[in-house]
Amino acid sequence: MLFEFSITDHAKYSVITLTGELIEKNQATDLLVKVEEMIAAGKTKIALNLEGLKYMNSSGLNTLIQLLTKTRNSGGETVIYNMNKKINELLLITKLNTLFKIVETEEQALKLLGN
Repeated sequence: MLFEFSITDHAKYSVITLTGELIEKNQATDLLVKVEEMIAAGKTKIALNLEGLKYMNSSGLNTLIQLLTKTRNSGGETVIYNMNKKINELLLITKLNTLFKIVETEEQALKLLGN
Protein backbone atom coordinates (compact mmCIF):
# COMPACT_ATOMS: atom_id res chain seq x y z
CA MET A 1 0.00 0.00 0.00
CA LEU A 2 1.29 3.43 -0.89
CA PHE A 3 1.84 6.30 1.51
CA GLU A 4 0.05 9.53 0.65
CA PHE A 5 -0.68 12.79 2.39
CA SER A 6 -2.95 15.75 1.87
CA ILE A 7 -2.86 19.20 3.41
CA THR A 8 -5.82 21.43 4.14
CA ASP A 9 -4.84 24.97 5.05
CA HIS A 10 -6.92 27.07 7.42
CA ALA A 11 -6.34 30.59 8.71
CA LYS A 12 -4.30 29.70 11.80
CA TYR A 13 -3.45 26.02 11.31
CA SER A 14 -3.10 23.23 8.76
CA VAL A 15 -4.55 19.72 8.81
CA ILE A 16 -2.27 17.07 7.37
CA THR A 17 -3.96 13.75 6.64
CA LEU A 18 -1.75 10.68 6.26
CA THR A 19 -2.96 7.53 4.48
CA GLY A 20 -1.47 4.16 3.64
CA GLU A 21 1.70 2.73 5.17
CA LEU A 22 4.70 4.78 6.25
CA ILE A 23 7.55 2.30 6.28
CA GLU A 24 10.42 3.88 4.32
CA LYS A 25 12.24 7.11 5.00
CA ASN A 26 12.06 8.32 1.39
CA GLN A 27 8.25 8.03 1.40
CA ALA A 28 8.01 11.09 3.62
CA THR A 29 10.50 13.33 1.79
CA ASP A 30 7.81 15.34 -0.02
CA LEU A 31 5.83 15.72 3.21
CA LEU A 32 8.84 17.06 5.11
CA VAL A 33 9.68 19.51 2.30
CA LYS A 34 6.08 20.74 2.25
CA VAL A 35 6.11 21.25 6.03
CA GLU A 36 9.34 23.24 5.74
CA GLU A 37 7.61 25.47 3.18
CA MET A 38 4.57 25.87 5.43
CA ILE A 39 6.74 26.87 8.39
CA ALA A 40 8.67 29.36 6.24
CA ALA A 41 5.28 30.87 5.33
CA GLY A 42 4.34 31.18 9.03
CA LYS A 43 2.12 28.08 9.29
CA THR A 44 3.52 26.48 12.45
CA LYS A 45 0.42 24.77 13.87
CA ILE A 46 -0.39 21.34 12.49
CA ALA A 47 -3.22 18.95 13.28
CA LEU A 48 -2.04 15.54 12.09
CA ASN A 49 -4.91 13.23 11.09
CA LEU A 50 -3.78 9.60 11.17
CA GLU A 51 -7.18 8.04 10.46
CA GLY A 52 -6.09 6.62 7.09
CA LEU A 53 -2.61 5.58 8.20
CA LYS A 54 -2.81 1.79 8.42
CA TYR A 55 0.73 1.00 9.53
CA MET A 56 4.09 2.58 10.27
CA ASN A 57 7.43 1.42 11.59
CA SER A 58 10.47 3.21 13.03
CA SER A 59 10.84 5.23 9.82
CA GLY A 60 7.29 6.47 10.27
CA LEU A 61 7.96 7.32 13.90
CA ASN A 62 11.05 9.25 12.83
CA THR A 63 8.93 11.23 10.36
CA LEU A 64 6.44 12.16 13.10
CA ILE A 65 9.29 13.24 15.38
CA GLN A 66 10.75 15.40 12.59
CA LEU A 67 7.37 17.09 12.05
CA LEU A 68 7.02 17.76 15.76
CA THR A 69 10.57 19.10 16.04
CA LYS A 70 10.17 21.41 13.05
CA THR A 71 6.94 22.94 14.36
CA ARG A 72 8.12 23.30 17.97
CA ASN A 73 11.46 24.83 16.91
CA SER A 74 9.51 27.47 15.02
CA GLY A 75 7.27 28.27 17.99
CA GLY A 76 4.37 26.10 16.83
CA GLU A 77 2.94 22.70 17.65
CA THR A 78 1.85 19.41 16.11
CA VAL A 79 -1.14 17.55 17.57
CA ILE A 80 -1.95 13.98 16.52
CA TYR A 81 -5.51 12.69 16.31
CA ASN A 82 -7.63 9.89 14.85
CA MET A 83 -5.03 7.12 15.05
CA ASN A 84 -5.80 3.42 14.90
CA LYS A 85 -5.09 0.91 17.67
CA LYS A 86 -1.84 -0.42 16.12
CA ILE A 87 -0.27 3.03 15.82
CA ASN A 88 -1.47 4.01 19.29
CA GLU A 89 0.17 0.87 20.70
CA LEU A 90 3.39 1.66 18.83
CA LEU A 91 3.49 5.13 20.42
CA LEU A 92 2.79 3.61 23.86
CA ILE A 93 5.50 0.92 23.54
CA THR A 94 8.09 3.48 22.42
CA LYS A 95 6.87 5.95 25.08
CA LEU A 96 6.50 8.58 22.35
CA ASN A 97 2.99 9.17 23.63
CA THR A 98 4.66 11.32 26.30
CA LEU A 99 6.35 13.45 23.64
CA PHE A 100 3.36 14.11 21.41
CA LYS A 101 0.06 15.76 22.16
CA ILE A 102 -2.48 13.08 21.21
CA VAL A 103 -6.25 13.49 21.14
CA GLU A 104 -9.24 11.68 19.65
CA THR A 105 -10.87 14.29 17.39
CA GLU A 106 -10.00 17.22 15.15
CA GLU A 107 -12.00 19.53 17.43
CA GLN A 108 -9.83 18.51 20.41
CA ALA A 109 -6.68 18.98 18.30
CA LEU A 110 -7.74 22.49 17.30
CA LYS A 111 -8.46 23.36 20.91
CA LEU A 112 -4.91 22.34 21.88
CA LEU A 113 -3.55 24.40 18.98
CA GLY A 114 -5.41 27.42 20.34
CA ASN A 115 -7.88 27.79 17.48
